[in-house]
Amino acid sequence: MTHAGDARRTGTGGYPSVPGVMTYGAAAAGEVLADRYRLEEHVGTDTAGRQIWRGVDTVLRRPVALVIRQPGGEAAAGMLTAAVAASRLVHPHLVSVYDAIDEGHRAYLIREWVPGVALRDVLSQGPLDSERATLVTHAVSEAVSALHVAGIVHGNVHPGTILIADDGRVVLLDAHADAPSDPEFDVRAVGAVLYACLTGHWPYVEAGRSTLPDALRDAHGRPLRARQVRGGIPRHLDEIAAELIDPQVAPPEAGPLAAEFARLVSTDPGYDSDEYSDMGWEDSPPPGPMGFQADSGGRRRATGKLLAGVLLLAVIAGAGIYTVIRLLSGSSTEPTDQITEPTPSTAPSVVPQPIALTPDQVRIVDPPDGDRTELEGVEYLVDGDPSTGWSTDQYVSPDFGLIKPGMGILIDLGAPTRVDAVRVLTTQGGASVALRSGPSDPGNTSAGDEQIASTYSALGPELENFEGTTITFPVPNQETVQYLLVWITMLPEVSPGNYQITVNEVEVLTSAGQ
Repeated sequence: MTHAGDARRTGTGGYPSVPGVMTYGAAAAGEVLADRYRLEEHVGTDTAGRQIWRGVDTVLRRPVALVIRQPGGEAAAGMLTAAVAASRLVHPHLVSVYDAIDEGHRAYLIREWVPGVALRDVLSQGPLDSERATLVTHAVSEAVSALHVAGIVHGNVHPGTILIADDGRVVLLDAHADAPSDPEFDVRAVGAVLYACLTGHWPYVEAGRSTLPDALRDAHGRPLRARQVRGGIPRHLDEIAAELIDPQVAPPEAGPLAAEFARLVSTDPGYDSDEYSDMGWEDSPPPGPMGFQADSGGRRRATGKLLAGVLLLAVIAGAGIYTVIRLLSGSSTEPTDQITEPTPSTAPSVVPQPIALTPDQVRIVDPPDGDRTELEGVEYLVDGDPSTGWSTDQYVSPDFGLIKPGMGILIDLGAPTRVDAVRVLTTQGGASVALRSGPSDPGNTSAGDEQIASTYSALGPELENFEGTTITFPVPNQETVQYLLVWITMLPEVSPGNYQITVNEVEVLTSAGQ
């Protein structure tokens, strides 16, 4: 869905930028649309000619993305209709639509602001390993399936419209109003995304715009199989990608395809057997509810037995932007005609879960020259309700008015515990936050807080001016710790000249004991 992404990394949120043209009544920074949405930064113009802005909802005090089309009226009817339909969807792999307004001379959509990096930019650094390629494609297939159930054809699925968000989500950005309306187009594009993740090449240009290099092709102009481009790709993924992008093969609908990819992110006992030794399209499909049926045109049909056996990535959401490319990108292998058999993996799929925390396990750290009047409300940090939270006072500058070095949330796990990640939910992005640890709590006093602020050591780099509202800190090497400190050094601006942060939830994630 059209959205600015993060101007630091994705520029136009996944769409190749085109030169902007200034017209009468063009939007300008500082302008407030609908008496509510303030334009902050023009981050680009997409290939459909729509301006993409980063803005602020001045009522809810949250960042938003605004997509502006000129003119409005009849010319924008398709865009607005699609937006209204999409606004009814709440899905983790689709960007949320908040509002759609037509002013006649222009129309605009207000959407969730999701800072992150485009899949296109990740793949420009090298293809993904098979596990992460499967996870990304699964997320995209789920998003496409949800759209199709709602009667919406995306028509613009490609690595430039898929975002790896700072909070770890894989998010599909919006469709173009003038995009193709055939659901099959989306399904084939899902296969092209899998192919691109595995090879770093885009094989199916018709599925959307992409700046990735074109697929290597045979003498007949057909894309080479993924395993001919890069060694070590599992045979089942190679066959799925090849079948989905082959115009002579009838693809499944998006729902069954998403269900099959869901099977691929869990261990399948058939992986170690010969059950799936002959993969691909068959003249006669095997029985079973997930088998893909042939269409009336007599094209070949899928078996529906998509080989499973890849691992579920434990915390793709635990990467944070500073490691997302490192976590997602596998080593790039030079193109080769050598086809290498994959080595089956038997490791278990483990997803870290939140540790149950009670209010007496968290407290606020307010070192000198703080006056320790901002300590109340810590119980809301662990109540499981993201609508409640703890807030600092308002300050005249982001650095706590130069009164103190920062403030923090101290977490006492009660005993040394292996920790995978810490997740922090806030109401507004823009804070600078780090995760630290120490050997003890020297006491809930000003002197104790000063000791914590000066002696606790960092568990990773500080996230400076982090634009997201979900902050995930992976803990290196799953360290065993008892005391954790979420340390805040810079506050976001909540109104002109006023700086404050509200933290809604703090979660400590672990896979120990699972």
